[in-house]
Formats: sequence, structure tokens, C-alpha cells
Amino acid sequence: MYVHSDNSCTLTLRKTALWTLGVLCWFGVARAALAQEPIRVEQLAAGMEYRIYGISAPMSPAVKIHVLRIDPSRFKLRLLTASQTDAKLRTASAWCDDFHLLAAINAGMFLKDYSTNVGYLRVGSHIQNGRWNRKYASVLALEPLVPGMPAALMVDLDEPESKKKLTSYGSVVQNLRLLKGDGQNVWERSEKKWSEAAVATDREGKILFLFCQTPLTMWDFNRIITSMGLHIVRGMHLEGGPLASLSIRSGQTSLDLAGVYEFGGDATENISGRQMPIPNVIGVAEK
Repeated sequence: MYVHSDNSCTLTLRKTALWTLGVLCWFGVARAALAQEPIRVEQLAAGMEYRIYGISAPMSPAVKIHVLRIDPSRFKLRLLTASQTDAKLRTASAWCDDFHLLAAINAGMFLKDYSTNVGYLRVGSHIQNGRWNRKYASVLALEPLVPGMPAALMVDLDEPESKKKLTSYGSVVQNLRLLKGDGQNVWERSEKKWSEAAVATDREGKILFLFCQTPLTMWDFNRIITSMGLHIVRGMHLEGGPLASLSIRSGQTSLDLAGVYEFGGDATENISGRQMPIPNVIGVAEK
């Protein structure tokens, strides 16, 4: 093999090779995601299904995406907050147990007071955060007040009349957007990655709770979840890292998932192996 004696040229060639390898690795992940069937499918109840997708590719760590798909016309989706109940932070597991929920996931990131959602949050007359976050473009609305409205609705705030639609709902939470419109990835490539808890909606209006413990960039996470045949049209980030949580209590399934700390590269460490207390959750209950 011919090697140029100029170090700058050698360095450029190495960078080009690494970039090419990275692209090939990503396409390996994308192809795996496109071809991957769920490794577990469980019908928890009529209108509620739990799936695990195993995504793997050469030179990439094994990734499991947990998906809880809920028909909001059959179940009651609600926002629960410590500020409206007893001011007590709970793990997602404890939120399920104390409030008889079939499932619970983070409602969003919170401020340093360990209570207030970073984006707008309203539950009935209780306004936990009345300020709209200019950087957050995704909103989930639950508990319709007007007949004929969808049981759950996710909107993009940069669409016309989006806020007007929210007045027809009893509960509203604003968060950082992952996917807009017809599943369009709004994140750019980045080296930052974390465990992820997210919520999305599909073409049929079903609500999907999504959880991935393996730290991923959000660009990669979005590419994977939109390639699994779930027909996702919109999605929002709820929480990352060790605070990311998902609990399920339905049928024969009792599951508590927690995110991990990430210290660079692919090294992860889950200090406690347990969920951390959080102030706000999106819960699923019987109607």
C-alpha cells in the first residue's frame, strides 16, 4: 500500500476512513432496524400492547427499544403531578402503585425546585407552569372537554391554530420535540447521547410510550423508532439519563425500567439499578 509521507495527508485519510466507517456502522443500524421484528409482543389488554425491539449491528452495542402502545379511547391517560397531590416525589413504580395506574412514564424534565415542568403544564385548573417555553415545540393534550375531539392529541406549536386546539383539553404538557409532522426528525447529528423516555403518536391516534436504556444520540433514536414500522407521526422527549423511567402494571406484566448514567463513549453505569423519584408522570388508568 502506498503511504504518503506528509502527516497532514495521512491524518486526512484517517479522518475520511473513520467517517466512512461511522456512516457504514449507522447504515448497519438502520438496516437492522428496518428488518428487525419485535423480539417480544404481549397483548396486555384490548387496546394495550407491549413490544420489545432488539436492534443490533456490527460494531454497535445491542439496543432494546421498549414500546407500550395504548388506544386512548379505551383507557384514561392523565397527567399526575406532585404539586397537585401531596408534594411527594415518587418513582414511576410508586406512581403506579399509589394511584392504581396500569403504566407510568415521565411527564417531562423539571426545574431545580424538583417540581415544576420545564415547559408549560396544566392539569384542569391547576397550572403548574404557565409559561410557554420558546425552545419547546411539542405539546401533548389529554382529557378532552369537547365531544368529538380525539382522546389524546399531540401538536406542533409551529403549526397554525395549534394552541387553539389545546383549549379543548383538560390536561396539557409541553416538551422538547423529537419528531414533527409526518415523522420528520428535527434533531441534528451530535455526539451527546443518553437513555431516553419519550412519548409519540401514530397515524391511528394511538399513544406510544417509548423507552431505551442504552444511551443513544437523539438523531439515532429518532431514525430507529421511525424505521420499525410503528407509523409514528409525532414524538416528544420526556427525560434522559438515570431519571428516564417506565413502569407497567398490566396483565401478567410488572416491569420497572430505569435509565443509566453515561460517562463518555459507550461506557454506562447504573449506580443504583433502580428508578429515581420524579415529580410528574403521564399515567394510564382504567376508564
